[in-house]
Amino acid sequence: MNIKILGTGCPNCKRLKENTKIAVNELGVKAEVEEVTDIPKIMSYGVMSTPALVVNEKVVSVGVLSPKEIKKFLE
Repeated sequence: MNIKILGTGCPNCKRLKENTKIAVNELGVKAEVEEVTDIPKIMSYGVMSTPALVVNEKVVSVGVLSPKEIKKFLE
C-alpha cells in the first residue's frame, strides 16, 4: 500500500502524517507513508487545498483526519 500526504509542511499536514502513521501501525498493514510537498505535483492530483490523503494514487480526503477516520480508508 502506498500512502501520500499532500501538503506544504504546515502544522495540519504534519498532524495528518502522524495520524496516518498511527492508523497504519494500529491496523498492522504494510504501507509506505510519504510526504509530497512539491506544489505542481500536489496540483496534479486535482487538490486545491491541503493537507490531502492519497491511498494507492487515489485522493480519499482533504483536511485533517483522526487515526480512526483514516483507518476506514486503509481497511
